Amino acid sequence: MATEAGTARGGQINLACFDVGGRQYALDVALVREIVRLQEITPLPDAPELIEGIVELRGGVVPILDLGRALGDAHTVESSKSRVVVLEYDGLMLGLSVEAATDVLSLDAALLEDVPELATQAGYDVVRAVVRQPNAAPVMVLSLGSILEKVYRSALPAQRQGEEQP
Repeated sequence: MATEAGTARGGQINLACFDVGGRQYALDVALVREIVRLQEITPLPDAPELIEGIVELRGGVVPILDLGRALGDAHTVESSKSRVVVLEYDGLMLGLSVEAATDVLSLDAALLEDVPELATQAGYDVVRAVVRQPNAAPVMVLSLGSILEKVYRSALPAQRQGEEQP
């Protein structure tokens, strides 16, 4: 069962990279089962806010999260490059809709940098590391556990989330 500990073999880590909202993000490739073309998503009635719906994939049903919304941005823009990153995490199967799958980075795990301290002290935990690249914007390595926690919180009644009921 894959976790976010890293695919470090001999100090190497492999990251699956994708674009959302004009930024590049990555997840440990050990979490990725496959990357498929975006297909029509069937909405789930009364599903948590961040679950877009489900798709049928290889005889199973996979819940789909719009990664743009899960990161607090706008919906992921659909195009011919749109993909679903199918993940397995802690016994759960899920898909993240992304604007494009771009690359697999294989790099020395020592190149993963911590997220700036101010962000982590403020409770920001969706990005667990940053990879700086020459002549390119940093790649943000996501914490899938933190993203799933946002999904779980979106399913709580408003009063339990600290919001007032009308």
